[in-house]
Amino acid sequence: MSFYRDFNDKTAIEGWNTRPLQAYDTIQVTLIAPALGAEVTGLDLSKELSAAQLADIKRAIADHLVLIFRDQHIHAEDQKRFARHFGTLHRHLLAGARALSSNGEDGEILAWHTGPDSRYTAGDAWHHDVSCDPEPIWGSFLRVIKQPQIGGDTAFANMYLAYESLSDPLKGLLDGLTAIHDGGKAWTAGYGAEPEAGHSFPATEHPVVARHPLTGRKYLFVNEAFTSHIPQLTRAESDAVLGLLFRHVEKHLAFQARIHWTPNTLVFWDNWATQHHAIWDYYPAERWGERVSAFIGDAPHP
Repeated sequence: MSFYRDFNDKTAIEGWNTRPLQAYDTIQVTLIAPALGAEVTGLDLSKELSAAQLADIKRAIADHLVLIFRDQHIHAEDQKRFARHFGTLHRHLLAGARALSSNGEDGEILAWHTGPDSRYTAGDAWHHDVSCDPEPIWGSFLRVIKQPQIGGDTAFANMYLAYESLSDPLKGLLDGLTAIHDGGKAWTAGYGAEPEAGHSFPATEHPVVARHPLTGRKYLFVNEAFTSHIPQLTRAESDAVLGLLFRHVEKHLAFQARIHWTPNTLVFWDNWATQHHAIWDYYPAERWGERVSAFIGDAPHP
């Protein structure tokens, strides 16, 4: 948790849809949308980064939630080395069921190949990655290895704004509620994947509204892919409230930014304070990707 303590007081944000327009010491940052997202230049991720460069990146991810690094000629080991600066590398339960990564069989890399014979593509719904874990991924780092000529963007939504734009009475209802995040809902119902014999996919209870340790801001932490129900409500009430929140995230373009992939791009995002959606608009073209993710030994808290 030292990463959070170091930057907590320096990155507090006041107001709705406000991001600090501050200078960084070692990088250049260009905003891509009002809600979130910034392109970062001045770094070569194939090399070791200095303490000053890492400090600037940590400030920038707190400020902008999604960072885009273009023209990075890196390999899987470079991607993993970069991610380790932000936590312990995550090993996805489905990694072995997906395509081999460019690193061969590597449990720390979640790889997928979407093509003309694919029944689904990974991430084709608004979601936080693996929110069913007791300690969900905090940071995700994605490279797209093969991209269609047209399409295949990734959309991101700002969960600070999703919460802050709700009415006060609805905020009062949501504060203090919890929700169940179920891996079976996402992976069995969504992908047709089954857990190993004698095991089940994780299901975990998290707060509906959490407070981010980096900024102190409240954010909405429910998503359509993983969140099954709110146990404090009846099933009908839970379905109604969650349906309202899912549509709230989905329909408000003002919360969102859309990232277009170009060759040799890496995207790093805050997986707690954002949701994302991989847009499958390129059939029958192919799209291959490799994700490395990091967790910090903690979970969202009210």
